[in-house]
Amino acid sequence: MALITRRRALTALGAAAAVVLPPPAGSAFAEGNKHSRRPLWRAHAHNDYDHPRPLFDALDHRFGSVEADIFLVGDQLLIAHDPSQLDPTRTLESLYLDPLAAIVKANRGSVYRGYRRPLQLLIDIKTEGSSTYLELDRHLQRYQHLFTTCVHGRVHPGAITNVISGDRAARTPMEAQTVRRAFYDGRLTDLGTAAPASFVPLISDNWQLNFTWLGEGTFPEAERHKLRGIIRQAHARGQKVRFWNTPDLAGPARDALWAELLAAGVDYFNTDDLAGLEAFLDAHRAA
Repeated sequence: MALITRRRALTALGAAAAVVLPPPAGSAFAEGNKHSRRPLWRAHAHNDYDHPRPLFDALDHRFGSVEADIFLVGDQLLIAHDPSQLDPTRTLESLYLDPLAAIVKANRGSVYRGYRRPLQLLIDIKTEGSSTYLELDRHLQRYQHLFTTCVHGRVHPGAITNVISGDRAARTPMEAQTVRRAFYDGRLTDLGTAAPASFVPLISDNWQLNFTWLGEGTFPEAERHKLRGIIRQAHARGQKVRFWNTPDLAGPARDALWAELLAAGVDYFNTDDLAGLEAFLDAHRAA
């Protein structure tokens, strides 16, 4: 079915079908967020919505960043990886914004009780970037007390920091705003440009387009030097670094690559294996 046809059908179902689910039974957040261990701020849940309990599985594994892909359908922001998976009950509000609002309220202003550092919500735009971002901004305004905000270039921390990735056309309306409830996910081409960390706090890129090493054998010294140079340059500007498309199959190769990322000071480890990354970071005391 064409996306435009799906838009008409889904919009007709719309908000009446959307439901806000309570925290799942058995979730640490359903039981008062009683974590005995500190959050893993460097852990990023790639395609978080594909887990059985979106958001809550990542939070129960203490992740500091989660990723949600959005499609603009009518005036709804639906969560899915591709158009064939669109479901009017799976909205940005029902899976992320409403649960996060409840968690922050219960935890007196933070996602992880006792920790003021924001959770990163990476929102990957899958439809045309400019129009989708403008609609997203309208949705975010309903929850504006939750978010880190940039006002005339000055950043005011909140419980959640939204970072916009995906279709690059979102950059134009974002740059035009004097008040933003979201920030831009840069690429390696943004390193060293005039864009400040108050607009581009995160530099993300495809590992396999920039490096040949996938964890087997010895990490080429030239690539190690390149990796560390990227991270030093970003950190000097107050920016964080994430790579996607890194090996994610459990085993020695993944562990070797993660160990190099750890040694280089990468800020976010990208994974679909929540338990695997949690165990790695705990073992290396790298939160």
